[in-house]
Amino acid sequence: MKTWAIAGVLLVASAGVYAQQLAAGAGTGAAPASASASTAVERKNWFNDPFFAVSRDIAGCPVPLGPLMTKAQMDDDAHYRVERGTTCWLAHECSKPNSYLYDAPIADAIRAHFDAQHAFAGTSLWITIQRRFVYVEGCAPKAFDQAELHRQLEAIPDVEQIFIRITDDPHGGAGKPLPYKTLAAPD
Repeated sequence: MKTWAIAGVLLVASAGVYAQQLAAGAGTGAAPASASASTAVERKNWFNDPFFAVSRDIAGCPVPLGPLMTKAQMDDDAHYRVERGTTCWLAHECSKPNSYLYDAPIADAIRAHFDAQHAFAGTSLWITIQRRFVYVEGCAPKAFDQAELHRQLEAIPDVEQIFIRITDDPHGGAGKPLPYKTLAAPD
């Protein structure tokens, strides 16, 4: 029996189930849970980082891991995250006391900027935002203009860095690994 997690909570029975349900539009950071799986690994978006799909046009494109992590990974990252978040303010480079406080408004601005555009037609792309860094991960044809995407994201207020990790081969053919982590291979 499957149930849905709430507010970014994720209990994964298998990467295949998660990818199938996300591809069907069933989630936006929350994922299905299965009580019957003995190999289930609990992953959550512990820090509520923005993570959303902007397109889903390429069948079989692996869903990025995004901000999902285990409790142990969260515990390891917590102190470092607080330190990284306040460095911006302490250096007088941010008006907010923590750089992660910019993430939700950046996500809203990205959604608003690309809402009426067809910039992502023919792609499957996800956005993750963490401490003013924007990560674009997924699949796009070779002709996709990554430089233009970079320029448009760069124009969003408060974005500090942009990382574009896109493949034109969602199956990682010819021994070529994907340029981003997926739920199936998170570590």
